[in-house]
Amino acid sequence: MNLKIKIEACLKRILDIVSCLLLLIIFLPLFFIIAILIKIDSKGPVFFLQKRCGRNGKVFNMYKFRTMVKDAEALKKRLKNEMDGPMFKMRNDPRITEVGRILRKCSLDELPQVLNVLKGEMSLVGPRPLADEEMEGDEYWKRIRLSVKPGMTGLWQIMGRTSGKFDDWVTYDIEYVQKRSLCMDMKILFLTLFAVFSHEGVY
Repeated sequence: MNLKIKIEACLKRILDIVSCLLLLIIFLPLFFIIAILIKIDSKGPVFFLQKRCGRNGKVFNMYKFRTMVKDAEALKKRLKNEMDGPMFKMRNDPRITEVGRILRKCSLDELPQVLNVLKGEMSLVGPRPLADEEMEGDEYWKRIRLSVKPGMTGLWQIMGRTSGKFDDWVTYDIEYVQKRSLCMDMKILFLTLFAVFSHEGVY
């Protein structure tokens, strides 16, 4: 690793830590409000933990606010996947709770992942963290995306989220890893805010 790459990696980590600490301070009251609404709306825990693959394939628990009914995984077998690859996506998923639908529309269900970033398991920007079984079928893509930390947002979220095509997901992941820079990360973060506020391509 040359000096330029080391400096960029260090600056990226500093950006991750400072940004997530600010987000925690700003949104801490909102965390409590969301937790109360989730408990009132449906039975089950406030947080949803799922095993995901991090850098170099290291498995970690990714945090999200729970947006589905308690037995969502069992009900998944009866539903039709609208994505043409191994990842499951469905626009009008009946498993999503009323509060969960609002959280997803505003991308607030992702907020707890700031804890994953602070722990060093994720970054603000990078390929979305997936389970190992969701990366089957393309070893090159899997190897490329696991060479960096997964992110809370990424190129696919702002460029290919509405397509529903697995090939687009692969293309954007590879493009990000090959062209990544702090400047690119800042651009993605800005465009993510725009996508969130416009509710563009939200599943």
